[in-house]
This record gives sequence, structure tokens and C-alpha cells, in this order.
Amino acid sequence: MARLKVTQVRSAIGAKRKQRETLRTLGLKRINDAVVKEDRPEIRGMITTVTHLVRVEEVE
Repeated sequence: MARLKVTQVRSAIGAKRKQRETLRTLGLKRINDAVVKEDRPEIRGMITTVTHLVRVEEVE
């Protein structure tokens, strides 16, 4: 199964509460934090919510 590397590139200050909570659920705490997650529909939905705050790369 594919894996996604999600990196926070913008601050969550000023973002809506739901977006801040989504970043925390993904495991991102500060700018340049990165996590590797399985490519599943739940994770894709979270990424869609905060697409303007993160960068996504596919990892093998």
C-alpha cells in the first residue's frame, strides 16, 4: 500500500478550529513537521481539509 509524507508548510494561526484539530490529528505540531501516513480515504479527507497548510509527497 502506498504511503504519503505530509509536511506542514504554513502556520495554523488564524486557521479555523476544525483545520487546527485536523493538523493535530495528523500528528503535525509546527511548521516543517513531517509524518508518514498510509494512503487511505480517511487520511486523504484530512489532507483535503488542510490542503493549503501542508505539502504531500508519495513515499515508497
